[in-house]
Amino acid sequence: MPESFTPTSSHERAAGRSFGAFVASAYAAGQLVVQPRMGFQDPGRMRQGLLATKAARCVAVGTMTIDSYTRVGDIAAAREAIRMNRDLNGYPIVAHSEVTTRAVLAGLSDATFPVQVRHGSAEPQQIVDAALRCGLSATEGGPVSYCLPYSRLSLERSVRNWAATCRMLAESGQGESSGPGATRPHLETFGGCMLGQLCPPDLLVAVSVLEALFFHQHGLRSISLSYAQQTHSGQDDEAVRALRRLAAELLPDTEWHVVIYAYMGMYPRTRAGAGRLLDSAARLAVRTGSERLIVKTRSEAHRIPTVEENIDALERAAAVADLEGRLLRAETGMGGHAQADSGVYDRARSLIDTVRNLDGDLGVALVRAFRLGLLDIPFCLHPANARRSRSYIDVDGRLQWSDAGGMRIPVDPAPRVERRLTSSDFLAALSYVQRTFDQDGPERDRIGTTG
Repeated sequence: MPESFTPTSSHERAAGRSFGAFVASAYAAGQLVVQPRMGFQDPGRMRQGLLATKAARCVAVGTMTIDSYTRVGDIAAAREAIRMNRDLNGYPIVAHSEVTTRAVLAGLSDATFPVQVRHGSAEPQQIVDAALRCGLSATEGGPVSYCLPYSRLSLERSVRNWAATCRMLAESGQGESSGPGATRPHLETFGGCMLGQLCPPDLLVAVSVLEALFFHQHGLRSISLSYAQQTHSGQDDEAVRALRRLAAELLPDTEWHVVIYAYMGMYPRTRAGAGRLLDSAARLAVRTGSERLIVKTRSEAHRIPTVEENIDALERAAAVADLEGRLLRAETGMGGHAQADSGVYDRARSLIDTVRNLDGDLGVALVRAFRLGLLDIPFCLHPANARRSRSYIDVDGRLQWSDAGGMRIPVDPAPRVERRLTSSDFLAALSYVQRTFDQDGPERDRIGTTG
């Protein structure tokens, strides 16, 4: 297990507090960066969580996850929660003063430990402004991925909000060449995590790349592209390799990396099952050359995890990644093995090209693509979504299209699901990963719902 990662003085001078540069430096040293989802209303507890993350026996970056009130712009409710000392499900960065947040970060956020703000908002301007004023220049989201699954806002408005946010971030980094300690703003697309589950990989890859291109259009040059672990490890391997290939082709002048998310859907209810699923996410990241991993804990199916559970997940994922890297190097030395190709790259490229050909302004193109059904997220109920596409899990555990709606991608008619999807079919698909990883877990290993 890697005990620590300390950038060299030359790296520190080059990176300042740059999130992207830190990840690139760790990757060059052969180390996977691991990251928790962590956010607390209380500033003291938030600081304790960041301190524990920084002290963990792994290469980690910090997370400041924002609360739900702030995410939807209800700052008055967030301030009232602070006044009444009520727990929130994240850190209310806009409601807390700049002095308070800077005190949380004092001595923590630096070249050896960048901190990312995670928020889930289709109206992120206030959040990003508050983050920048506190010295934080890394965040995540996107005009599609933080609108369709989470927001009642129109897609048009989300696109405008995110264009303004990208420009704000880009302008904050205009002085990056002024000397040591300067930062380069970083933005991660959440596009590879649409709804978390039951979205075939070609569409996840396409949305991730399209949002990255949107960020690039509005001035960002340090970007990460996301992909959420799905139902079949071989299919995930192919998808992430397709994502990396497309990023290399379409973002040649950009500092970019790929971030893998441990499964976003119904998580295993046993400790053993949850651990095995996290292990598989770490192995996926290493096998595909991905640079960063967002972890989940063994209590994920039951409650918000504690700081200690997050640290345990970080260290476990890092240890598995280290072992997988050594095994992979040995396998490569023996010739390795051929990679499967089921057409994920070709379908994703077709979706991306279709959207880009609609308009020179990618924001306009994205809105038009959803209006025409040329992008269509299965099971997504947002009014901007055509709601014609459908997916299913085949007998091998792969996510497939049963109906691509109006999207211009080929669908193999052979495995087509002819009967109408019932509610029980849908629930079975949602719980597929949970059941698969729990099936060997002993009953005594089940996680309690309290504590």
